[in-house]
This record gives sequence, C-alpha cells and structure tokens, in this order.
Amino acid sequence: MKQTLLQEKYPVFVAEIGKQETDCKNVEDIVAYLKDKIAENAKVQFIGVFDHHAHTTRIGGEINPDIKAAVDVIFCFGIALPNPQVLAVRPRAIGIADMGDKFVLSFMEAPMKPANEAMEAWVKGLRKAA
Repeated sequence: MKQTLLQEKYPVFVAEIGKQETDCKNVEDIVAYLKDKIAENAKVQFIGVFDHHAHTTRIGGEINPDIKAAVDVIFCFGIALPNPQVLAVRPRAIGIADMGDKFVLSFMEAPMKPANEAMEAWVKGLRKAA
C-alpha cells in the first residue's frame, strides 16, 4: 500500500492487488468482504455502496477504458463530533476499481489515526496469506 497526493492536495492511500493475489473474484466479493469488516467493528456504521461506473455511464461521462467496474463502499467511524467542521471529512469511503487483471483500492487519509489503521488493515487483508 502506498500513500500519495492526488491532484497535489488530497492524501490518498492506494493498493493494487493482482487478481491472483486475492480470493476475491470480482468487485462484489470485495464489497462483501468490506461490509463484513465494517460489521465487525461496533464503532463503524455501514452507509451504502455507490456504483460510480454505472452513474458515470448513465450521465455520459468519461471512463478510462481500462476500468471494468468502479464502486465506493461508504461508511462512518464517527467516534467523536468535536465541531461542525469535521462533518466535511465524513463519511469515509473505500473505492474499488476492477482493472481487468487487478483491483485498485483507494481511500483518502482520515483525520483520525484509528480510522486509517482500520482501513489499511482491511485493504491489506484482501491479499492471500503468503
């Protein structure tokens, strides 16, 4: 997993997982896996799944032809609400793109260390044990 700046301002974690490196066969399998991880943590609330590929196709938007499927799994840790501005960085999402031979998972860095640690562990957990 690597950390990068998207458009030189958004701190994003990205993992590329070859399809041979995971037991997940498709995006739906990864969604089910993440929903299970979210359900295991009493401090995290599942919100929904957004099919970004379907939406962009429906409105006639541009999609990189290498992207076969693209969804966001949306959830919220919401452990504290110290001020109204924190709402701007919630909820969280993990994006899943099927690139044909691999999956690319990404999420924006959260302002809360436990959330980042959990999301990173979830994503890393998709790889088969060596």
